[in-house]
Amino acid sequence: MDQKKGNKTFLLFLLMMGVLMLILAVVDIYTGTTRISISEVTQALLHPGPVQDQYSTILYRFRLPRTMTAILAGIALSVSGLLMQTTFRNPLAGPYVLGISAGASLGVAILVLGFSSFFVFSAGTLLANSSIALAAILGAISVLLLIMAVSMKVRDIMTILILGIMFGSAVTAVVSVLQYFSSESMLKVFVIWTMGSLANVTGLQIWILTALVATGLLLTSLLVKDLNILLQGEDYARSLGMRIRHTRLLIFLITGILAGSATAFCGPIGFVGVVVPHIVRVMLHTSNIRKVFPATILTGASLLLLGDILSHLPGKQGVLPINSVTAILGIPVIIWMILQRRKLSSLM
Repeated sequence: MDQKKGNKTFLLFLLMMGVLMLILAVVDIYTGTTRISISEVTQALLHPGPVQDQYSTILYRFRLPRTMTAILAGIALSVSGLLMQTTFRNPLAGPYVLGISAGASLGVAILVLGFSSFFVFSAGTLLANSSIALAAILGAISVLLLIMAVSMKVRDIMTILILGIMFGSAVTAVVSVLQYFSSESMLKVFVIWTMGSLANVTGLQIWILTALVATGLLLTSLLVKDLNILLQGEDYARSLGMRIRHTRLLIFLITGILAGSATAFCGPIGFVGVVVPHIVRVMLHTSNIRKVFPATILTGASLLLLGDILSHLPGKQGVLPINSVTAILGIPVIIWMILQRRKLSSLM
């Protein structure tokens, strides 16, 4: 009976989050810093053409790509957080907290601030977009490999978490040094990138981001059984014949692809990866990855869509950095998580 009730709750939650995501996506498309009436937006969506050229440009070159980016980045960050929390069996683990996003920032900083003087990027080209994504992914994976090396020697999960934060701080210090010695023009580009934005992703970049996120999700779906086993502890996993190091390496690789690609195109966005998996586990009253994984996808997309809507201050010209908005949304949840630590441990 409990299992039937749990399945019903799961399906109902998926339905609710799916509907919420669609509603938020529509609201995100219909709102922005430029005032456009609902009828004009609808007309431009249904009948794009010379008559509605101005509105079509705003919708198809800015708002629709921005909405798609919010969905993809929300999914990538949330699932990467789920992978980290499952691996370390800690609800406070995540790509931002463990320094993975800082590693991705270092990769982009080295490319933009360190090597930009040796060759010129043409914005929007496949080479530029692919290079930025690759640099961010390699930076994220580098930090993950450090964490993995430490986790093989240190058993205490909280110690690993603290070391991850320290790695993130060290990486941030290196980025600061690169900023100090960089040119004024490239420094400005990098600083704006670190604030986070969903509005600067072109059509070509969206295709690259979509391919990377889809790859990460496909690989994650193949590891659902192994992730559920890891939740029971490494000793239990070894008793079933699981190759712990091999599985961890693959999980870290997937996390690097997801967190690195989202950071590459949108800048470092914090708290989404930590908050979303926790919200899902609490709402579903389970840590079963078969249920948490799809629910995390929908919830992550919805949360970042909400953040994008709030960042655009409808009717105003200014746009808030998406990183600031996610911090405002996420910090109260994390404080509550810390206060409820005993209850959280029972869900991991």
